[in-house]
Amino acid sequence: MQTDIAKQARDRILGLLDTGELGETGRLPSERALSEQFRIGRRQVRRALAQLETEGLIWRKRGAGTFAGQATDPTAELAARIAGETNAIQMMEARLCIEPELAALCASRIRPEEIAQLRAIAERLMVDLGDADNEIWDSALHRVIAQSARNKPLLVSYTMLDEIRLDADWLTIRARARSSETIDRSRRQHATIIDTIAAADPDAARAAMKDHLNSHFTALRKAGTAS
Repeated sequence: MQTDIAKQARDRILGLLDTGELGETGRLPSERALSEQFRIGRRQVRRALAQLETEGLIWRKRGAGTFAGQATDPTAELAARIAGETNAIQMMEARLCIEPELAALCASRIRPEEIAQLRAIAERLMVDLGDADNEIWDSALHRVIAQSARNKPLLVSYTMLDEIRLDADWLTIRARARSSETIDRSRRQHATIIDTIAAADPDAARAAMKDHLNSHFTALRKAGTAS
């Protein structure tokens, strides 16, 4: 019975993640609020949150709350300064230099539980989301790949780029380039990236990530935002 209640709590929280009501920060209600909202005991809510955190679908910050996706990084201040001094072309050039290599390293170093996290996050991206939620989960997937590469200098470089792309102005730019076609293509490409990483094939993972980012670059150009 307790297991059923815990599963119910997990499913209800997952449903909340898909509503698009969490806003750009992705912050969830408190444990107490979730318990009252779902009429489920706080202990079961706490267990459900712990499981979702293990799966990489949420993260917690002491004194700030619980958030969808993956934790941000202290490079945010530097990223905020750079955001106004760059453009979409420079951003995609930088991502193409860094992220394919992160994917290749990830394919050699990722752990089984991290592959499970990638698949769980990709499942979130299969839901029709609003722009803000789509960015949260897309960022979370790429961040797990970067973290799983286990190269600190590359991770710091990636994190700065990721913080820039989550800036409000950049969210607007990326939203203009998004369509049902690009979303479907991105879902397929994410699946390919994950499969090549899970197969421990660095060359294929590198190529899959490069193909994914080049598609984004093309979409930005077509939307007239890469200028």
